[in-house]
Amino acid sequence: MATTNDLKNGMVLNLDGQLWGVVWFQHHKPGKGGAVVRTKLKNVLSGKVVDKTFNADVKVDVATVDKREMTYLYNDGESFVFMDATTYEQLPISAETVGDAAHFMLENQNATVAVHEGVPLYVELPASVELTIEYTEPGLQGDRSTGGTKPARLETGYEIAVPLFITTGEKVKVDTRSGDYLGRV
Repeated sequence: MATTNDLKNGMVLNLDGQLWGVVWFQHHKPGKGGAVVRTKLKNVLSGKVVDKTFNADVKVDVATVDKREMTYLYNDGESFVFMDATTYEQLPISAETVGDAAHFMLENQNATVAVHEGVPLYVELPASVELTIEYTEPGLQGDRSTGGTKPARLETGYEIAVPLFITTGEKVKVDTRSGDYLGRV
């Protein structure tokens, strides 16, 4: 058990028998009345997002989530297969559960998989990853680092915006949370 004052992004709550992940939260003190905590909760299994307001200091049930370091092996067409580094057990995870992390995953890359009672909840990647630019339009003479951006396709097939001076084949650092270009490697 925890209170609503202890909420953090990524925390999983057990509300009325369903698992809800905290996507966003904000403590709010209106001019009149007690403080409240506004949250945006995402149902772990269905993906449904709801806004819920709790009174401050209300007890909420925190679900026990086992976070394990796993290695991404391959995509078999309908699910992503991960292997536990300690037990060598393979765990297929649906594309809906993997979500946006699929845009930045390469085979044999490590990721943190959250599991609750044997059911995978979500896949967490490091804050940034290094990927190779598979294709981007060539830059023109006069392109500078302070200029605009152009689209570039990563080796995973995902497109991001990069500065004009980046060329095909370069390794770049990408933020896995927002998909933003962070710099050359």
